[in-house]
Amino acid sequence: MEVKRFAKNDSGFICKNCSKEVLPLGYTSRNHCPFCLCSLHVDINPGDRANECGGILRPIQALPDPKRGYIIVHRCERCGAVLRNKAAHEARVQPDDMNLIIKLTAGSL
Repeated sequence: MEVKRFAKNDSGFICKNCSKEVLPLGYTSRNHCPFCLCSLHVDINPGDRANECGGILRPIQALPDPKRGYIIVHRCERCGAVLRNKAAHEARVQPDDMNLIIKLTAGSL
């Protein structure tokens, strides 16, 4: 039997980094704050909320991807894990801050 590696979990949250309210995307799991681009290290597989680390994932880089837009690279403050997440800069509800993405792409954040 095939194990599902993605669980849709599109609930809103209050960002642990900047304290702003983050609304659901409406079409997939939102996994980072659109205002500061930080996330929480809570998933083992996307949307499962099964990771006990819980550290703040800080954006360290943004990579342009011709098929997926931008990929935000995060590093966990607690355990040091490095994770990649697709940016939601084209979202209808609270799109990611494109100025921050550009700064990350240029390495100036």
